[in-house]
Amino acid sequence: MNTIEKTVEYVKNELYNDASGHDWWHIFRVWNNAKLIASNYNEVDHTVIELAALLHDIADWKDHDGDFDIGPATARKWLEKFDEISNDQVDKVCHIIKNVSFKGANAEQVELQIEGHIVQDADRLDAIGALGISRTFAFGGNRGHMIYDPNIPHIDHKDEASYVHNQKKTTTINHFYEKLLLLKDRFNTEHGKRIAEERHQYMESFLQQFYGEWNGKR
Repeated sequence: MNTIEKTVEYVKNELYNDASGHDWWHIFRVWNNAKLIASNYNEVDHTVIELAALLHDIADWKDHDGDFDIGPATARKWLEKFDEISNDQVDKVCHIIKNVSFKGANAEQVELQIEGHIVQDADRLDAIGALGISRTFAFGGNRGHMIYDPNIPHIDHKDEASYVHNQKKTTTINHFYEKLLLLKDRFNTEHGKRIAEERHQYMESFLQQFYGEWNGKR
């Protein structure tokens, strides 16, 4: 097996039984999305894209007290086993993993190269629409979050520290306003932007239905 095939087996073994929405099938969808988006570009490093997509949640900062270095460090340890991957490619994969995730509405965003833009869009597509809704409720249940409490307002996070610190204090519905609904205007590629529009509208329709049922009007 080559490095990508071995990485598939490694990630599948590590994340298959995850119940937070960051399981192997999330990785599988992001991997496929990334390959599809990358097919629209002539001069990209497909190996970097595939490895970053496969390894982007191998050690999620949300499970490690906001440590944004744990993911790239774990990926680097894995990738350095393979001679067919250059040091430059390893560095690029790790840079993407460290900076691909959303870290708050007003958090400073590190600029990524095209390979990072592709992986970021692939990951964000799985955070919105029907799949995004499903994963958000899975994550909320896994973390012990309430579904909704009208007395707990959502937060317009001013920076990365605020977003990380308040992860344990939010509700699942608040997460729509703190992340999911903000993603539509943050896509990089034309493919991502096009699909994001439809998935964003689906989330808005869901929330209208949710509030109607919550208030006994539907």
